[in-house]
Amino acid sequence: MTPDGIAWASRAVTAVVGLFVAALAYRGFRRNDAPKMRLLAVGIALLTAGVFLAVTVAEQVGAGDGVVLLTRGVVTVAGLCAVLYALVYD
Repeated sequence: MTPDGIAWASRAVTAVVGLFVAALAYRGFRRNDAPKMRLLAVGIALLTAGVFLAVTVAEQVGAGDGVVLLTRGVVTVAGLCAVLYALVYD
């Protein structure tokens, strides 16, 4: 297995586990009708699966390293903002 393959597999496992955690948070939102849980689910999904998808798509279209890093950073910041808003939202 190549280093690129190992990196891709690692990101894929992170995305799958993150989607599972996001699904649990979303289930908590549906069960308790708590908007904080929905925002937490969105944030976790963006931080894990969103980053994986963004980086994978950017690499597949042949984007340069700078574009891939920028895409990853934007999606990460969006996910962190969702999590932050979930934690401070009243």
